[in-house]
Amino acid sequence: MANWNDIKMYDLSIDTGIGTPPWPTYEPLQVKYFKRLSPNGANGMLITTTNHVGTHLDGPLHFDTAGRDIASLELTKLCRPGVVVDLSDQAKDFGIYTPEDITARCKVKEGDILIINTGYHKYGWTEPEADERRYMLRHPGPSMDFVDWAHDMKLAWIGVDCGSADHPMNTKIRDWEPSEAIKCDELFQERYGKALNEVYPWPQVYQAMHIQMFPQRFGEIIHAECLGGQIDELSNQRCVIGAFPWKFRDGESAFARIVAFTGFDV
Repeated sequence: MANWNDIKMYDLSIDTGIGTPPWPTYEPLQVKYFKRLSPNGANGMLITTTNHVGTHLDGPLHFDTAGRDIASLELTKLCRPGVVVDLSDQAKDFGIYTPEDITARCKVKEGDILIINTGYHKYGWTEPEADERRYMLRHPGPSMDFVDWAHDMKLAWIGVDCGSADHPMNTKIRDWEPSEAIKCDELFQERYGKALNEVYPWPQVYQAMHIQMFPQRFGEIIHAECLGGQIDELSNQRCVIGAFPWKFRDGESAFARIVAFTGFDV
């Protein structure tokens, strides 16, 4: 049994405010006071936002009409043993990481939560190197065999420190930002000798980390996006990890606090 004094907590969430960029084309966070301490005796705010601003958990319902809502997710799914894998040393624009990149650095067990440190949290809006376009449009993403590997491992959920768990050029961003798609295509041909549409052929694998993972028939492997905080302090460590969204009935996704706990034998 763990001794409370040996347990340390790490916040893997980012600060969220009106300057936090939402996922491209989504509505940003809007906040206003509807009353103030004087003369009302209390401050009160109204918030208008999408669920995909700052650190958030994409729920099954986000990509599956028959999927469960946020309120239906068991605590045993949201908080359990896992691993934080640091790939930041190989981080580059439009980079691709593989299952082998993950398993070469830390042991991943069946049923784990997997947090991937791509290194791109350093371009988050509160950081000295803040760069919204790199953070949202050019971050690394998984190879296509990553999907089958995640299924085989029966991962509980995945977390990433960037705009999406999918490669940005395997999302609608590819259409919305044609100049970025051209850059990526040129880089892929230089690095891999393959065109963008050969690496991520559409429509066959479009947004695979969502479409091929979220439905119950695919194991309901969901993910959290836009992590950061103390993520660099847990490089390639096993720990207990928890995502704590509000208990949102009918919610397709939700803001979440992501916390890691060390001091347990996991």
